[in-house]
Parts: sequence; C-alpha cells; structure tokens
Amino acid sequence: MTIKQLSIFIENESGALLRVLKMLRDNGISIIVSTLGDTDGFGIYRIICNDAEKAFRVLREKNINATITNVYAIRLADNKVGAAADVVEKITSIGVGVKYMYSFLYDGKGIVVFRTDNNDKTEEAIMLKKLDYITEKDLMEQV
Repeated sequence: MTIKQLSIFIENESGALLRVLKMLRDNGISIIVSTLGDTDGFGIYRIICNDAEKAFRVLREKNINATITNVYAIRLADNKVGAAADVVEKITSIGVGVKYMYSFLYDGKGIVVFRTDNNDKTEEAIMLKKLDYITEKDLMEQV
C-alpha cells in the first residue's frame, strides 16, 4: 500500500543538485516524481524512482545523506477542483495528521503523495474510504 520515497539532503550550494542528478543518471536510476524544498542550510530533495534502495546505496557510497521513507500515493477520483482536499479530509477525519504532501499527474490522473503521523490509521482510512492507492508495481510499469 506504500511507496518507497528517497529523501536526499543537499547543501544549498551551486551545483549540488546537479551532482546528485548526474549520480542517479549514471547509475541507471529513473526519477518518476520529485520535489525540492529548501531551508537555510540545505535542501530536501524527495524522489520516487525506479529503484530507491539502489539509489540509497549509490548516494551513501558518496557520503550523501539520504533516507528511505514509506509514503502513500492516492489517485484522485476526478480531476476536479477540491479533489485533493477530499482525499486529505478522508484521511484526517479519523485523527491522522499529514506531515507533508505533493502531487503530480500520472496517466492523465492527479496523484497526491503524502506522509502521515500514523501508518496503521492511514491504511485503515484508505481501505474504509475506498481510496484508489498506487503501488510501486503500478509506477514501475510506466518506467
């Protein structure tokens, strides 16, 4: 029910992101979706890719700080105004907090990716509310 997401901590300096991207490319890692957020001293580059564990090993070998986290990816029922709000409402209605979220288009449908503060309750909400979740296998079929 979850997807592995890689969070890569990158110093806020010219060329740092490019070095990471080239490293992933040179090792056959295909990025499916990514988001980059910054703080004062570093950025957090979150990616979903074709092989998170290989990407993690490659980065760690070059002393780049990275972690693997399980996140949820929900296909929006309709590409309508408020569809993401509907998903978040269904998840949070049982007392689950969303830590962060981002979105992208996949096969013509909106997808929201998020991490929560309670995986057991999140999975319960996904099943009870009949949310259309995406698996790693689903994503890999498109790579």
